Amino acid sequence: MSTATKTFSILAADKLAKEGLDWIESQPDATLADHAGIDEKQLAEIIGQHDAVIVRSGVNITAEVLRNPGSLKVIARAGVGVDNIDLAAATEKGILVVNTAEASTLTTAEHAFALLLATARQIGPACKTLAAGGWDRSKFKGRQLAGKTLGVVGFGRIGQAVAERALAFEMDVLAFDPFLNAETAMDGRVKVIRDFKDLVPKVDMITFHVPLNDHTRGMLNLEVMKTARPHLIVINAARGGVVDENDLVTALDEGIIAAAGFDVFTTEPPAADHPLRDHPKALVTPHLGASTVEAQQAVSIDAAKSALAYLRGEGIKGAVNAGGIRVDLSPIQAAYADLIDRMASLIGPMITRGICNVTLELRGSELTSAASTLERTALTRLLGDRLDSPVNLINVSALARDRSITCKTVTSEVDTPGGTQATLVVEGPRDAVDTATHPDDLTRRIVGRVYDDLRPRVVEINGYHMDMIPRGDMILLQNEDRPGMIGMVGSVMGEAGINIADMTISRRASSEGNVTALMLLKVDAAPEPKVLEQVSTCAGILKAAAVKLPSITAG
Repeated sequence: MSTATKTFSILAADKLAKEGLDWIESQPDATLADHAGIDEKQLAEIIGQHDAVIVRSGVNITAEVLRNPGSLKVIARAGVGVDNIDLAAATEKGILVVNTAEASTLTTAEHAFALLLATARQIGPACKTLAAGGWDRSKFKGRQLAGKTLGVVGFGRIGQAVAERALAFEMDVLAFDPFLNAETAMDGRVKVIRDFKDLVPKVDMITFHVPLNDHTRGMLNLEVMKTARPHLIVINAARGGVVDENDLVTALDEGIIAAAGFDVFTTEPPAADHPLRDHPKALVTPHLGASTVEAQQAVSIDAAKSALAYLRGEGIKGAVNAGGIRVDLSPIQAAYADLIDRMASLIGPMITRGICNVTLELRGSELTSAASTLERTALTRLLGDRLDSPVNLINVSALARDRSITCKTVTSEVDTPGGTQATLVVEGPRDAVDTATHPDDLTRRIVGRVYDDLRPRVVEINGYHMDMIPRGDMILLQNEDRPGMIGMVGSVMGEAGINIADMTISRRASSEGNVTALMLLKVDAAPEPKVLEQVSTCAGILKAAAVKLPSITAG
């Protein structure tokens, strides 16, 4: 369809670089409405009058703002983080959300490396001393980077950019990323470590470049810090909460960790009495990772270009959600896309050894034409929570290839006796250590079906058979099949004030004759990590995981 006579209205709801605003005004098919700093109530009133809205981090796009989206088709984030955008609400309304991660990659990497240099040479406290009239050179004896080992946690674009700079400084680089299957990266210049806890004792300095989620929250805690070399320097320019800040202060005070450089905090801004603000061993900055003239110009222009390209029908760049991509699916195909997304969410916490192969088996003629979309849906969920870069239906296949993950979809137009069916199988790396010590971690299998009511159902997880609607807050427990297990788990939940709304239990026998059970608890509120940890340490509990799934409104 020709857009020659169509004019798109672009709302700038946040302060953007002048270059971005100028670019919008230079486009013959776009008009600019500049309302930088608009409050939430006003934004909700006018947002539906525009085709696109561009924001930074200062404006929140909440579900209330999107209640009446009107003409709105795309939300563009001039930057990386989308914590200020309600992705679920946007997706529900069919609104695409894009960000500009690539535009700030180098700037963020440079800031992380600046923190590393400044922390290693004690530039912060030395500057304060000199400004106060002091001149104590011996007090600020630093450490050179050359010859030291840097651990890079998260090896996406930013992590790789930091590694390039570290190599230029003659450092040895080790990388941890659960989706790197090779032994080395970057043409053999970087050694890949499979387990994060194995990485920490091997490095002199460590830098984090991962998103904040259930897999990464508090991943560097006091227990792990105690395994580190006593001169370890910790850098976090990724997301607050990846490093446990209270544990870090304890480790700094006790000499377990030598120094820290932080650009991000669990709560921003941190409280006035936050101990890292004036800790003598900490160098802190107010979330400046993407704050350069060049980056702010680039993210503003890129956000405008991405929004207008989508409106023009020229393609999608930097998508964060899958809004608008499922509109061509039939009702049964859309229901299976939702089911497969939920299946991948359920199986995700069980994957502890990385991913090598992903297979999606589809039974039923109605699913064949949607095979590619359904495969990408599974991959998007499996990879999305674990990478520091945006993952979507458009780029997920390339991201999987980059990590040597083999993906295939097997289709059959013949229904099962129960109708259509989807089976998702995820295989981990098959090395000798895994086979000997973690045989159950090698392959994860989950089976689901959608019936005439279009409601998703899971009918099997790793050989445990059931009929369960996957929704809401759930706790998955694998346990030895013996008396008292249900009561023990119920007691822990009761003491924590967590109400169990529903429970599904399935048993299976292994080839050796051992009988185990899988308990799936639907609870009224997500458990705190300490509750899950308490359950996992109970006698007879083999594995414990929590997952939060969307509610179901259909049917």
